[in-house]
Amino acid sequence: MTPATDGARARDLGFEFDGTPGEWNAITDVPGVEVGYSTLVEGEGDLLVGTGPVRTGVTVVLPLGREGVGRSCPAGWFSLNGNGEMTGTAWLDEAGALSLPVGITNTHAIGAVHRGIIDWSILTKPELAPRWHLPVVAETWDGYLNDINGPHVTPAVTSRALNAATSGPIMEGSVGGGTGMNCYGFKGGTGTASRRVRVGARTYTVGTLLQANFGSRKELTIAGHRLGEQLREDNPMEDNDWIAPPGAGSCIAIVATDAPLLPGQCKALARRVPLGLARTGTTGSHFSGDLFLAFSATNVGMLDSSIDQSVDITQLPSLEFVPWGLMDSLYEAVVQCVEETVVNVLVAGRTMIGRDGHRSPGFPVERLPDLLSM
Repeated sequence: MTPATDGARARDLGFEFDGTPGEWNAITDVPGVEVGYSTLVEGEGDLLVGTGPVRTGVTVVLPLGREGVGRSCPAGWFSLNGNGEMTGTAWLDEAGALSLPVGITNTHAIGAVHRGIIDWSILTKPELAPRWHLPVVAETWDGYLNDINGPHVTPAVTSRALNAATSGPIMEGSVGGGTGMNCYGFKGGTGTASRRVRVGARTYTVGTLLQANFGSRKELTIAGHRLGEQLREDNPMEDNDWIAPPGAGSCIAIVATDAPLLPGQCKALARRVPLGLARTGTTGSHFSGDLFLAFSATNVGMLDSSIDQSVDITQLPSLEFVPWGLMDSLYEAVVQCVEETVVNVLVAGRTMIGRDGHRSPGFPVERLPDLLSM
């Protein structure tokens, strides 16, 4: 195991995780899924609300890519702890469908990203203009490092992330909405992983993307090793009695798959996210908003909410889905992906100094060989 270099991931350090990853070990291994970032890092020194320092951004996930904007796919969500926000969940419960890009940002930028997704979607697909839109936008709190009350995230910033969305390997760490986040008292942010799984005679992909901003240092567990006690030093967020208690922050997880699922089955995938988080030590702080969304990038358009009253209802849409009794391998893949994603976030983290000199230390990957040999 060697120290991380820029761009290194957990597997590059010799970590062994259960399961078989996809080509990029990313949520973008699910066919059609695209991810984009807009990252804002400006200024230093004392906080001046509205000016900076700025350490924030926007992450977007396009479930069906740019071409699929406005078409539905099955989706469901789950809340482990509701001290956070994810818009559009009432409609997810009602219709079980997702049809626009998903946004992730900081707590006070939800509205700007919501507006930005609508504006960009209508510009991209003008035929969407007559319809109502209820995008899913989720948040975690970056106020330790960022001027969170400043209007730095705008609809235009969101559009830049959407225009940058692509498939293939994606960046991790302090990018997009994860720019100003912290995880287990270290620099947190954005991470991803994927798994290839067999379901009967077929092979499917499951991928996760997390905005990780959760966990108390004492809880941290990697590869089954309780590391919190050995890493208790250099913990400025907790040592300085910061406004947020240990373990506060939040975690947003997006789960994607190309296995054909019903909305209720997507919700079942989202409910497995906490099992992967628990493998890394967290017990789910009251001050952490832990909200999870899962979608199946299949059955495209079958759950569209048509307003065309002339539709011939004798031609009813039909859904394909994996039998409930064969869901276990997909559940297992979610848990495996989430665990690896959290470690990828930590490995990608680099020390960041933000507002008022607040410091979030990068994870000491050079100490891992000794720590994991204890």
